Amino acid sequence: MTGAIASEPANPEPYAIVAEWWRDRPSELVEVLRGANSLQEAVAQSYLSFLQGDMDAAAMTIGSVTGVRPDIAWAAAPWFTDERFLGVVSADALAEAAMRTMDRGHDLDAPDMRERFRPWFDAINAVRSRQPSPDALAKMAIFLRACGLTDASFALCDQADSVERVMFTEVVRAGTWRKLGIPEQTAAAFERAVTLDPTNWSLYLDLADLHAEQGDFAAAVQLTDRGLEHEPSEPTLRAARAAYRTRLTGSPADLRELIDLAPLLQNDSYRHVLIDHACAGDALPDELVAAARRIQAG
Repeated sequence: MTGAIASEPANPEPYAIVAEWWRDRPSELVEVLRGANSLQEAVAQSYLSFLQGDMDAAAMTIGSVTGVRPDIAWAAAPWFTDERFLGVVSADALAEAAMRTMDRGHDLDAPDMRERFRPWFDAINAVRSRQPSPDALAKMAIFLRACGLTDASFALCDQADSVERVMFTEVVRAGTWRKLGIPEQTAAAFERAVTLDPTNWSLYLDLADLHAEQGDFAAAVQLTDRGLEHEPSEPTLRAARAAYRTRLTGSPADLRELIDLAPLLQNDSYRHVLIDHACAGDALPDELVAAARRIQAG
């Protein structure tokens, strides 16, 4: 049945068979599911959750399934567009489900993807006014941005602001401006986020990184210093400050600090970016630059 669903998700017949099986022989169906692979089990479980009236679980499970195989239009399932689902599923659950579609890092910004994801867009439109939660709306905006629907993403952020202005919405808005390649608007959104949550060290780091991308390392250093006022032991902030000070002043001591902190950074690509910034500083000792480059090489 799950194979039939995967080949034609909009076909109602496999779901009717599963529903009949669940009604007449539930224990047998549960036993079969135990022997299925995780994707097959999740496909069936999302529909069973719908049959049991647990619409939040149904949404989150199909979100996970979509994250594994976004090349299949799982949300074309008849139950996903059923009013019994759309009229009950919570905004928080649908938002979490939308976030799960992005778990595996697949590129969703393509015409064929948007066509497969159309039922998701319709579901968001159905839920957004019924339960306008700022956090849920902002998460849905992230999903729409990932699908290339930046105008719709901004509209959800605006709707979230109309309910309550929160830092998270501005961060999402900043990410959408960044996707569009407009640094001035990106920085303005991050500045508004800082105003809403002035003790959040990661916002200062986001702004510092943005200024570093634009070549303003003096501002980047100042912003990391402001972040360290709130979280003085945070290794990512300290590493960023060391990298940006190295680039600004050519200080060997700051490059040594970056080298010492680099193993503590969990994000390899970000560590590489910081080292690239630092090693472009003026008149740095060759042996320190070589040591930093060895970290990049792994």
